Amino acid sequence: MTTLVEPKPLVQAHTAGQRLRTTMAAVRLSFTWLGVRKSLTTAQKAQAAESFGAEEKFLSAGKKLLDTRHPAFRAVTTIRGAIQSYWRGVSLPFPEPGLRLIRQDRIAAFDDQLRTYREDLADAVATLQDQYAGLKQAARQQLGELYCISDYPASLTELFAVEWDFPSVEPPDYLRQLSPELYEQERQRITARFDEAVRLAEEAFTSELARLVSHLTDRLAGTVDGQPKVFRDTAVTHLQEFFERFQSLSIHSNADLDRLVEQARSILSGVGADRLRDAPALRQHVATQLSVVQSAMEGLLVNRPRRSIIRPSRREEP
Repeated sequence: MTTLVEPKPLVQAHTAGQRLRTTMAAVRLSFTWLGVRKSLTTAQKAQAAESFGAEEKFLSAGKKLLDTRHPAFRAVTTIRGAIQSYWRGVSLPFPEPGLRLIRQDRIAAFDDQLRTYREDLADAVATLQDQYAGLKQAARQQLGELYCISDYPASLTELFAVEWDFPSVEPPDYLRQLSPELYEQERQRITARFDEAVRLAEEAFTSELARLVSHLTDRLAGTVDGQPKVFRDTAVTHLQEFFERFQSLSIHSNADLDRLVEQARSILSGVGADRLRDAPALRQHVATQLSVVQSAMEGLLVNRPRRSIIRPSRREEP
C-alpha cells in the first residue's frame, strides 16, 4: 500500500553545497549564429510610416533576411536545439548567467558528444551553404525593394559555430597572497553560490517531477465522453528518463524528494505505455498510486525554501 510521505527536515544546504562543489565543474556553452533579422533603414521606416499614416518615431520595423522554415535552415537550428537540450540534460543550474554544473567524471563524455554535435553542425551548415543562392533569390522576390545584397555575407561557413569551456568558479589562489580579506570575501561568495545551486537543483527536480506525474496521472485517470483519455508513450518515457537523470545528477540534498522519486520509480517499474493501454485494472492501479505521489509533490512545492538572491559584494568607494 502506498502511503503519503511525511515531511522530513532537509539536509543542511551548506553540506550539500560543499558536496556539489567538490564533485561538479562549471561548463559554459556559447554559439556563433547568423542573425536573420535586420532593422529597416531610416528611409525605409519613413516610407513604411507614410503608408500607414503613422509617425516614424513611433514605428519599429524590421525585415527577415532568409526563410527560416526552409528544411536546410531548420536542420541547422534543430542541431542547436539538440546541443542545448543535451547540455541542460547532463548538468545542473548554477546562479551565474551562462553557467551550469556538470559531474567531473562526465566531462570527457560531454566533450566527446559536443565534438560530434560540432561535426553535425558543420555538415548541416555545408548543406545550407549549398542552398544559400536559392534562399537569397527567394528573399529578393519576397522583400522586393527592401532587398539589399549587402545584408548577405558571401559565405555562411564561419557564421554558425558552437564552443564550450569549463571556467573556474573558485577564488583565484593569487588573491590569497595579495589580499587575504578579499580572498575570504570571494570564498564566502562562492560558497553562497553553491548553496543556491543546491536550491536551484531541488527546485528544478521537484517542479519537473510534479509536472510529469501530474500529466501522467491525468491521462491515466481522466476520461473524455466516458472513454479513457488517450496518452502518448512519452507520458511514460519522459518520467523514466527523469528517473535516470535524477539518479545521475542528484546530490541527495532533500530526503523527501529522494523518497518521492523512488516511490514514483517503483510504481512504474516494468510498466510500459502499451501495458497501461491494454490493462484497464493496471491503468487504474497506477493512476491511484501516482495520485498519492502527486499530492505529496504538491506539499513539497508549497513547503520548498524560497530562492535566495545573491548580490555581488560592494566595495567602499575611496
